[in-house]
Amino acid sequence: MKKILAINGSYRDDGITDQTVNKMLNTVKAFGADVELVLLRDYPIEFCLNCRECTQLPGDMPAECVQHDGMKKLVDKIEWADGYILASPTNFGSVTAVFKRFMERLVVYAYWSWEMNAPKYRKAEAEKKKAVLISSCAAPGLLGRWLYGTHSQLKMTVKIIGADTVGTIFTGMISKQPDPELPEKVNSKITKLAEKLVST
Repeated sequence: MKKILAINGSYRDDGITDQTVNKMLNTVKAFGADVELVLLRDYPIEFCLNCRECTQLPGDMPAECVQHDGMKKLVDKIEWADGYILASPTNFGSVTAVFKRFMERLVVYAYWSWEMNAPKYRKAEAEKKKAVLISSCAAPGLLGRWLYGTHSQLKMTVKIIGADTVGTIFTGMISKQPDPELPEKVNSKITKLAEKLVST
């Protein structure tokens, strides 16, 4: 049974991002996957201290952070999963602040001794897992995907944890209604990507 972890960086209950993630989780579950959802807005993660203590020892497993919060448990969930759904709406041209805070704490996935000019990702040589990216913005979807940094930041997150992106759902024009509903074309794409995510 495939294990799928969704990490949602949206602030808004039942907004477009929540709706898309929940529909995706229900669909992969219907395909027989074991699923878990983490809402970063409710998750106890502190800011990275940029001390780089976690980056000093080599190895292919994520290192221990000096902070004792929920990140250790979240890293365990990432290691448990066979595939990922990573989601964040676009705020000021970027992923949300809570998703960015989560991204920065993923430095535990890097080996970066003080003698090195740049970090080496611990999962670079690992067999790649699969990931689906979910985002949204006020601009038309295609324009927002290329104009803003959200998509590239989600892709960077996928790379750091040792996965490959197998599909993206980027919903545009979501600010026209106070309570937007998921467009029908998104529902059909969810089914295709859910099947791809759980396939061997």
